[in-house]
Amino acid sequence: MSIAITYSRAQVGIQAPLITIEVHITRGLPSLSIVGLPEAAVKESKDRVRSAILNNHFEFPLGRITINLAPADLPKDGARFDLAIALGILAASGQIPKEPLDQYEFSGELALTGELRPVKGMIPFAHACLQQNHKLVLPGLNADEAALVSNIEIHPATHLMEVCAHIHGNEEIPLHTGKSTIEDVSIDIDFSDVRAQNHAKRALEVAAAGGHNLIMIGPPGTGKTMLAERLPGILPPMTESQALESAAISSISSQGFDPKTWKQRPIRHPHHTASGVALVGGGSHPRPGEISLAHHGVLFLDELPEFDRRVLEVLREPLESGRIVISRAANQAEFPAQFQLIAAMNPCPCGYLGDSDGRCNCTEDQVRRYRQKISGP
Repeated sequence: MSIAITYSRAQVGIQAPLITIEVHITRGLPSLSIVGLPEAAVKESKDRVRSAILNNHFEFPLGRITINLAPADLPKDGARFDLAIALGILAASGQIPKEPLDQYEFSGELALTGELRPVKGMIPFAHACLQQNHKLVLPGLNADEAALVSNIEIHPATHLMEVCAHIHGNEEIPLHTGKSTIEDVSIDIDFSDVRAQNHAKRALEVAAAGGHNLIMIGPPGTGKTMLAERLPGILPPMTESQALESAAISSISSQGFDPKTWKQRPIRHPHHTASGVALVGGGSHPRPGEISLAHHGVLFLDELPEFDRRVLEVLREPLESGRIVISRAANQAEFPAQFQLIAAMNPCPCGYLGDSDGRCNCTEDQVRRYRQKISGP
């Protein structure tokens, strides 16, 4: 009978609670079971881990293997636990030493060959790991992302064998020393690109200075979208804590995260057919929506009256509180959502109300109904 313990982290909103992985090997018919509310991807890790261990000339223990992911009441999803589970099995079977494992937290998906593949959400993981005063072993492709968290000791690895050699003390994995901050962020689009439109530019400057929300009303082709897309360029630079919070949300989203742009203020412009879930976030395991991805940035809603009325109504609470709470049967998650709302719309259904050439054929009743799609405060 042998027990080994390794550490990793789950993902709940933008929090990364500590998960203790207990591996117990005892005599009995060969079997491997994972307990502690694992989701499908975690249950499937047993096959990935088995192949990775065997393909690297280790012995897979012949006996009854029980893997407990504690705390048991916290759902675990994704393949981030593969590396920690594999090391726990190797330590419990006496193939690597147990003692050094207490100093580290592990994250990474295992290929069948033992190669380490990147996972999402490494910024919250690294921040929580630093608070615990642990060292972090992770896939090399996640190293730049995790290194945005200052003062954390990161050991980036590309293969299971590298990690095992590091634990043995035979060949240490070098600390990550790559440049992880970008002081001067280059912005491709500039507010000075806009010609004329002095009144609209002045309104955006006032909105940027005071953090006000803004709606632009004008006919098609007058530059409403162009102006909105350039607003982040005149907003004050984000502080490091703001940039890190915004980057943490991007790192757990399905869109992925580029560390090179971590200090750029985000701008999101969802299509007018977007659902309420797409806007505020959701899912059985809650994921951030457009309002959270626009945290400390700009949410641009073009063709505002074309959005579903119920979709627009869900923006009320986040605009007031700067956060959104998503409750599901399995769990509850809170995401920050401090964004600047910029909207654009036509003055009437055809878009040419007040045109000097008389191109507008809309009746007063049509114009009134069109504008009534937008509710008051």
